[in-house]
Amino acid sequence: MAAEIVNPRSDSGTEGAQEEPFDPAFALHRGGKMAIQATVPIRDKDDLSLAYTPGVAKVCTAIAEQPDLVHDYTWKSQVVAVVTDGTAVLGLGDIGPEASLPVMEGKAILFKQFGGVDAVPIALATTDTDEIVDTVVRLAPSFGGVNLEDISAPRCFEIERKLQERLDIPVFHDDQHGTAVVTLAALRNAAKLTGRTLGDLRGVISGAGAAGVAIAKFLLEAGLGDVAVADRKGIVSLDREDLTPVKRELAELTNKAGLTGSLESALAGADVFIGVSGGTVPEEAVASMAPNAFVFAMANPNPEVHPDVAHKYAAVVATGRSDYPNQINNVLAFPGIFAGALQVRASKITEGMKIAAADALADVVGDDLAADYVIPSPFDERVAPAVTAAVAAAARAEGVARR
Repeated sequence: MAAEIVNPRSDSGTEGAQEEPFDPAFALHRGGKMAIQATVPIRDKDDLSLAYTPGVAKVCTAIAEQPDLVHDYTWKSQVVAVVTDGTAVLGLGDIGPEASLPVMEGKAILFKQFGGVDAVPIALATTDTDEIVDTVVRLAPSFGGVNLEDISAPRCFEIERKLQERLDIPVFHDDQHGTAVVTLAALRNAAKLTGRTLGDLRGVISGAGAAGVAIAKFLLEAGLGDVAVADRKGIVSLDREDLTPVKRELAELTNKAGLTGSLESALAGADVFIGVSGGTVPEEAVASMAPNAFVFAMANPNPEVHPDVAHKYAAVVATGRSDYPNQINNVLAFPGIFAGALQVRASKITEGMKIAAADALADVVGDDLAADYVIPSPFDERVAPAVTAAVAAAARAEGVARR
């Protein structure tokens, strides 16, 4: 599949309509951002007879007799379904499946551009957990992997878990795990820069949605000393009686220090702030953090802590924005993760594969490590090959590779 940009059309399609001011975003999206492109020529009847009937029947029969041949003779092992229900789209919230399509198309072309992986946007007209799961299971024979995207919490956790149980192909909720992988890579390098290890650090995460929960679990899995997670009502702790099952599990895994109360109070003496919630953290709370602290304020477009404020107190500052150094961008992770998994026909994406991806991403920075360079640019051509190779090797090591 080619990730082609369709040239903007000058006509509005409505005769006599008032001409609107030029907007480059609308111009770029006119007609969509993708197209299907053949990989074989059909120049004459001989080509047609091979690409379609009667030649195709031989291939179909062979696959029917040996189902694994589908990986060799179709695009299955090279294509990912990008699935959403449109309930948590970027910072826009629940805008529905049709309005989510520009984002899903964008995700698909990022797969192609940065990982060489074909992807098909699928926006579902249901928000029912079981209906989404059943629909994706029925679609799965056409795909080598499933990337869940912009599905609201807590349903996203159950949907991912059920699909992983029912399918033997990688199922990956990028809002959770892609964010976690890139965050871990940046945090590893920040710790290295300041002469510390992950085990030396205590973190505070603002946001207990999909990204916050996944980051907390993943950082602990990777060896972070401690982390507390805050939602709108304060620190997620076992003394609270209003916790959902997901947050209760989170409370059991996190917050070894037994902190209670507000996000601001938890930041006192903390080494790491990670923001995935929006809102604003008061400057005095940032000032109360430990010396050589790290501030990863990743809300878009407005970080929880403005970089100018963060730089007054923190040794390393990262955001989710491309106009500041150290952008925590999922595109650094998901293309290479899927490319590596598809390369070895992995049955799933394991914690070890994700940690391998984070380590490879951190290693790309190498000797150029600096306060304003703890994570590489998405346009660094070393990123995708490094992540792909690391993920494929980890899949083989963990026994989930099938070739």
